[in-house]
Amino acid sequence: MIEIDAVTKRYGRTLAVDGLTVTVQPGVVTGFLGPNGAGKSTTMRMIAGLDEPTAGRVRVNRRDYRRAPVPMAELGLLLEAKAVHPGRSARNHLLCLAQTNGIGRRRVDEVLGLVGLAGVARRRVGGFSLGMGQRLGVAAALLGDPAVVVLDEPVNGLDPEGVRWIRGLLAGLAAEGRTVLVSSHLMAEMALTAQRVVVVGRGRLLADASLAEIVARPGAQPVTLEEAYLELTADAVEFGASGFGASGFGASGFGASRFGASR
Repeated sequence: MIEIDAVTKRYGRTLAVDGLTVTVQPGVVTGFLGPNGAGKSTTMRMIAGLDEPTAGRVRVNRRDYRRAPVPMAELGLLLEAKAVHPGRSARNHLLCLAQTNGIGRRRVDEVLGLVGLAGVARRRVGGFSLGMGQRLGVAAALLGDPAVVVLDEPVNGLDPEGVRWIRGLLAGLAAEGRTVLVSSHLMAEMALTAQRVVVVGRGRLLADASLAEIVARPGAQPVTLEEAYLELTADAVEFGASGFGASGFGASGFGASRFGASR
Protein backbone atom coordinates (compact mmCIF):
# COMPACT_ATOMS: atom_id res chain seq x y z
CA MET A 1 0.00 0.00 0.00
CA ILE A 2 0.90 3.69 -0.13
CA GLU A 3 0.59 5.72 3.07
CA ILE A 4 0.66 9.51 2.87
CA ASP A 5 0.49 10.86 6.40
CA ALA A 6 -0.08 14.60 7.02
CA VAL A 7 2.33 15.50 4.21
CA THR A 8 3.19 19.10 3.41
CA LYS A 9 5.61 20.19 0.72
CA ARG A 10 6.91 23.72 0.19
CA TYR A 11 9.15 25.07 -2.55
CA GLY A 12 10.26 28.36 -1.08
CA ARG A 13 7.07 30.38 -0.62
CA THR A 14 5.01 28.01 -2.76
CA LEU A 15 2.85 25.52 -0.87
CA ALA A 16 2.48 22.57 -3.25
CA VAL A 17 0.97 20.01 -0.85
CA ASP A 18 -0.91 21.02 2.30
CA GLY A 19 -1.34 18.43 5.06
CA LEU A 20 -2.36 15.60 2.72
CA THR A 21 -3.37 12.29 4.29
CA VAL A 22 -4.32 9.38 2.03
CA THR A 23 -3.91 5.60 2.15
CA VAL A 24 -3.95 3.85 -1.23
CA GLN A 25 -5.06 0.28 -0.68
CA PRO A 26 -4.11 -2.82 -2.69
CA GLY A 27 -6.59 -4.72 -4.83
CA VAL A 28 -8.29 -1.75 -6.49
CA VAL A 29 -7.40 0.82 -9.13
CA THR A 30 -7.32 4.25 -7.45
CA GLY A 31 -7.71 7.30 -9.67
CA PHE A 32 -5.69 10.34 -8.57
CA LEU A 33 -7.45 13.45 -9.84
CA GLY A 34 -7.08 17.20 -9.55
CA PRO A 35 -6.65 20.39 -11.56
CA ASN A 36 -3.31 21.57 -12.91
CA GLY A 37 -1.22 22.75 -9.98
CA ALA A 38 -3.18 20.67 -7.46
CA GLY A 39 -0.10 18.88 -6.14
CA LYS A 40 -0.50 15.52 -7.88
CA SER A 41 2.94 15.42 -9.50
CA THR A 42 4.61 16.63 -6.32
CA THR A 43 2.84 13.92 -4.34
CA MET A 44 3.91 11.22 -6.78
CA ARG A 45 7.50 12.47 -6.66
CA MET A 46 7.42 12.19 -2.87
CA ILE A 47 6.04 8.66 -3.10
CA ALA A 48 9.03 7.81 -5.29
CA GLY A 49 11.50 9.51 -2.95
CA LEU A 50 12.46 12.06 -5.59
CA ASP A 51 11.31 14.92 -3.33
CA GLU A 52 11.45 15.10 0.47
CA PRO A 53 8.31 16.18 2.36
CA THR A 54 8.65 19.42 4.29
CA ALA A 55 6.52 17.76 6.96
CA GLY A 56 4.78 14.42 7.34
CA ARG A 57 5.70 11.00 6.02
CA VAL A 58 5.25 8.90 2.88
CA ARG A 59 5.65 5.12 2.99
CA VAL A 60 5.45 2.41 0.35
CA ASN A 61 4.71 -1.02 1.78
CA ARG A 62 5.26 0.40 5.30
CA ARG A 63 8.72 1.87 4.72
CA ASP A 64 10.53 4.72 3.03
CA TYR A 65 10.83 3.67 -0.60
CA ARG A 66 14.44 4.87 -0.75
CA ARG A 67 15.37 2.16 1.76
CA ALA A 68 13.91 -0.70 -0.28
CA PRO A 69 16.58 -3.36 -0.98
CA VAL A 70 15.20 -3.95 -4.51
CA PRO A 71 13.42 -0.70 -5.39
CA MET A 72 11.85 -1.84 -8.67
CA ALA A 73 10.23 -4.81 -6.92
CA GLU A 74 8.53 -2.42 -4.48
CA LEU A 75 7.37 0.38 -6.77
CA GLY A 76 6.85 0.62 -10.50
CA LEU A 77 6.72 4.24 -11.59
CA LEU A 78 5.83 6.14 -14.75
CA LEU A 79 6.16 9.90 -14.34
CA GLU A 80 7.81 11.01 -17.57
CA ALA A 81 7.86 8.55 -20.45
CA LYS A 82 10.30 10.70 -22.45
CA ALA A 83 13.05 10.38 -19.82
CA VAL A 84 14.94 7.91 -22.03
CA HIS A 85 18.18 8.32 -23.99
CA PRO A 86 16.99 8.61 -27.61
CA GLY A 87 20.00 6.74 -28.97
CA ARG A 88 19.28 3.57 -27.02
CA SER A 89 17.08 0.78 -28.22
CA ALA A 90 14.02 -0.09 -26.19
CA ARG A 91 15.61 -3.35 -25.10
CA ASN A 92 18.90 -1.75 -24.09
CA HIS A 93 17.05 0.89 -22.07
CA LEU A 94 15.26 -1.81 -20.11
CA LEU A 95 18.43 -3.89 -19.77
CA CYS A 96 20.22 -0.95 -18.15
CA LEU A 97 17.39 -0.57 -15.64
CA ALA A 98 17.29 -4.32 -15.02
CA GLN A 99 20.99 -4.58 -14.27
CA THR A 100 20.76 -1.98 -11.51
CA ASN A 101 18.15 -4.11 -9.72
CA GLY A 102 19.45 -7.61 -10.36
CA ILE A 103 16.69 -8.38 -12.87
CA GLY A 104 17.40 -10.94 -15.57
CA ARG A 105 17.21 -10.56 -19.35
CA ARG A 106 14.23 -12.89 -19.56
CA ARG A 107 12.10 -10.41 -17.63
CA VAL A 108 13.11 -7.65 -20.06
CA ASP A 109 11.79 -9.70 -22.95
CA GLU A 110 8.65 -10.55 -20.99
CA VAL A 111 7.68 -6.92 -20.40
CA LEU A 112 8.50 -5.96 -23.99
CA GLY A 113 6.02 -8.59 -25.10
CA LEU A 114 3.51 -7.53 -22.46
CA VAL A 115 3.39 -3.94 -23.72
CA GLY A 116 3.45 -4.87 -27.40
CA LEU A 117 6.99 -3.69 -28.22
CA ALA A 118 8.69 -7.03 -28.88
CA GLY A 119 8.75 -6.35 -32.63
CA VAL A 120 10.53 -3.01 -32.23
CA ALA A 121 12.71 -3.88 -29.24
CA ARG A 122 15.94 -3.13 -31.13
CA ARG A 123 14.80 0.18 -32.59
CA ARG A 124 16.14 3.41 -31.17
CA VAL A 125 13.76 5.11 -28.80
CA GLY A 126 14.34 8.47 -30.49
CA GLY A 127 12.26 7.23 -33.42
CA PHE A 128 9.33 6.10 -31.29
CA SER A 129 5.92 7.70 -31.49
CA LEU A 130 4.36 9.20 -28.35
CA GLY A 131 2.26 6.07 -27.84
CA MET A 132 5.25 3.75 -28.25
CA GLY A 133 7.14 5.84 -25.71
CA GLN A 134 4.26 5.44 -23.29
CA ARG A 135 4.32 1.67 -23.76
CA LEU A 136 8.05 1.65 -23.04
CA GLY A 137 7.43 3.69 -19.89
CA VAL A 138 4.86 1.16 -18.72
CA ALA A 139 7.31 -1.65 -19.48
CA ALA A 140 9.91 0.04 -17.28
CA ALA A 141 7.36 0.45 -14.49
CA LEU A 142 6.51 -3.25 -14.60
CA LEU A 143 10.09 -4.49 -15.00
CA GLY A 144 10.57 -5.44 -11.35
CA ASP A 145 7.15 -7.12 -11.04
CA PRO A 146 6.32 -4.48 -8.39
CA ALA A 147 3.80 -4.69 -5.58
CA VAL A 148 2.88 -1.01 -6.09
CA VAL A 149 2.36 0.70 -9.44
CA VAL A 150 2.06 4.49 -9.89
CA LEU A 151 1.35 5.80 -13.37
CA ASP A 152 0.94 9.42 -14.46
CA GLU A 153 -1.29 9.84 -17.54
CA PRO A 154 -0.55 6.33 -18.88
CA VAL A 155 -2.93 6.59 -21.87
CA ASN A 156 -1.34 9.78 -23.18
CA GLY A 157 -0.70 9.30 -26.91
CA LEU A 158 -2.20 5.81 -27.10
CA ASP A 159 -4.64 4.81 -29.81
CA PRO A 160 -8.03 3.29 -28.87
CA GLU A 161 -6.59 -0.22 -28.81
CA GLY A 162 -3.80 0.96 -26.53
CA VAL A 163 -6.22 2.72 -24.20
CA ARG A 164 -8.29 -0.45 -23.92
CA TRP A 165 -5.11 -2.45 -23.27
CA ILE A 166 -4.06 -0.12 -20.43
CA ARG A 167 -7.54 -0.41 -18.93
CA GLY A 168 -7.30 -4.19 -18.87
CA LEU A 169 -3.72 -4.12 -17.62
CA LEU A 170 -4.62 -1.94 -14.62
CA ALA A 171 -7.60 -4.12 -13.76
CA GLY A 172 -5.40 -7.20 -13.95
CA LEU A 173 -2.72 -5.72 -11.70
CA ALA A 174 -5.31 -4.79 -9.09
CA ALA A 175 -6.92 -8.23 -9.33
CA GLU A 176 -3.53 -9.72 -8.45
CA GLY A 177 -3.60 -7.75 -5.20
CA ARG A 178 -1.24 -4.97 -6.20
CA THR A 179 -1.63 -1.32 -5.24
CA VAL A 180 -2.43 0.75 -8.35
CA LEU A 181 -2.50 4.56 -8.38
CA VAL A 182 -3.25 6.30 -11.69
CA SER A 183 -3.22 10.04 -12.26
CA SER A 184 -5.25 11.36 -15.18
CA HIS A 185 -7.26 14.31 -16.47
CA LEU A 186 -9.46 12.03 -18.60
CA MET A 187 -12.61 11.69 -16.52
CA ALA A 188 -14.42 9.38 -18.93
CA GLU A 189 -11.49 6.96 -18.90
CA MET A 190 -11.16 7.12 -15.13
CA ALA A 191 -14.86 6.31 -14.83
CA LEU A 192 -14.18 3.08 -16.74
CA THR A 193 -10.94 2.25 -14.94
CA ALA A 194 -10.98 3.31 -11.27
CA GLN A 195 -12.87 1.70 -8.42
CA ARG A 196 -11.75 4.37 -5.97
CA VAL A 197 -11.06 8.08 -6.49
CA VAL A 198 -8.82 10.54 -4.65
CA VAL A 199 -9.35 14.19 -5.60
CA VAL A 200 -6.96 16.97 -4.58
CA GLY A 201 -7.02 20.73 -5.10
CA ARG A 202 -4.54 23.41 -4.06
CA GLY A 203 -2.55 20.70 -2.33
CA ARG A 204 -5.43 19.56 -0.11
CA LEU A 205 -7.61 16.47 -0.07
CA LEU A 206 -11.07 17.14 -1.49
CA ALA A 207 -12.40 13.58 -1.65
CA ASP A 208 -11.32 10.00 -1.00
CA ALA A 209 -14.12 7.55 -1.74
CA SER A 210 -15.30 4.78 -4.02
CA LEU A 211 -16.33 5.77 -7.52
CA ALA A 212 -19.92 4.84 -6.69
CA GLU A 213 -19.91 7.17 -3.68
CA ILE A 214 -18.36 10.02 -5.67
CA VAL A 215 -21.07 10.04 -8.34
CA ALA A 216 -24.05 9.16 -6.12
CA ARG A 217 -26.79 11.70 -5.36
CA PRO A 218 -29.28 10.91 -2.58
CA GLY A 219 -32.74 10.54 -4.06
CA ALA A 220 -31.54 11.27 -7.60
CA GLN A 221 -29.76 9.65 -10.52
CA PRO A 222 -25.95 9.49 -10.24
CA VAL A 223 -23.99 12.16 -12.09
CA THR A 224 -20.98 11.49 -14.29
CA LEU A 225 -17.51 11.47 -12.80
CA GLU A 226 -16.74 14.61 -14.77
CA GLU A 227 -19.68 16.44 -13.21
CA ALA A 228 -18.76 15.28 -9.72
CA TYR A 229 -15.13 16.28 -10.30
CA LEU A 230 -16.10 19.76 -11.47
CA GLU A 231 -18.23 20.24 -8.38
CA LEU A 232 -15.45 19.13 -6.08
CA THR A 233 -12.78 21.28 -7.70
CA ALA A 234 -14.86 24.38 -8.46
CA ASP A 235 -12.95 26.42 -5.85
CA ALA A 236 -9.58 24.81 -6.51
CA VAL A 237 -8.89 25.64 -10.17
CA GLU A 238 -5.87 27.93 -10.45
CA PHE A 239 -5.62 28.13 -14.23
CA GLY A 240 -9.26 28.24 -15.31
CA ALA A 241 -10.09 29.69 -18.74
CA SER A 242 -12.68 32.43 -19.12
CA GLY A 243 -16.04 31.72 -20.70
CA PHE A 244 -16.72 28.45 -18.91
CA GLY A 245 -17.76 27.70 -15.36
CA ALA A 246 -18.95 24.84 -13.23
CA SER A 247 -21.69 26.88 -11.55
CA GLY A 248 -24.35 24.72 -13.14
CA PHE A 249 -23.17 21.80 -11.04
CA GLY A 250 -23.49 23.45 -7.65
CA ALA A 251 -27.23 23.24 -7.02
CA SER A 252 -27.15 19.84 -5.35
CA GLY A 253 -25.17 21.03 -2.35
CA PHE A 254 -22.57 18.34 -3.06
CA GLY A 255 -19.14 19.03 -1.59
CA ALA A 256 -15.96 17.54 -0.23
CA SER A 257 -17.32 17.43 3.32
CA ARG A 258 -19.44 14.50 2.22
CA PHE A 259 -16.28 12.43 2.08
CA GLY A 260 -14.64 13.76 5.23
CA ALA A 261 -12.25 16.08 3.41
CA SER A 262 -11.90 19.80 4.02
CA ARG A 263 -11.07 22.61 1.69
